[in-house]
Amino acid sequence: MSDATSPNETPGSPESPDFDAMTRDIAEVPAVEVIVTVAVNLMSAAAVKLGLTEDAEDHKDLDEARKLVHALAGLLDASTTEISSFHAAPLRDGLKSLQLAFREASLVPDEPGQGPGEKYTGPVYG
Repeated sequence: MSDATSPNETPGSPESPDFDAMTRDIAEVPAVEVIVTVAVNLMSAAAVKLGLTEDAEDHKDLDEARKLVHALAGLLDASTTEISSFHAAPLRDGLKSLQLAFREASLVPDEPGQGPGEKYTGPVYG
């Protein structure tokens, strides 16, 4: 039985992560950069789940997209005062684009204000 956390692995071996180095690395990253990186990852995942990529139909899943867009909206709502408008404005634009894409992809669109993330952003209209 091979397990990545086996007790006979030495620190720094390819099978086990070096948590000390990872902690040092993350400690050097400004909070704004972490927030923006997470937001971009949520945006990318939502775009894939909305079918906005080349293999659109292979990965399209509106239920999953709803969760990702909602999480992105919550993150942006919570962090707006913590990140500058330089970072926040394009993220908000991306969020709105995803919300509109979700509305267009839905067979039965949500009522205004009930779409993913609209709890945080207010109703999104095309």
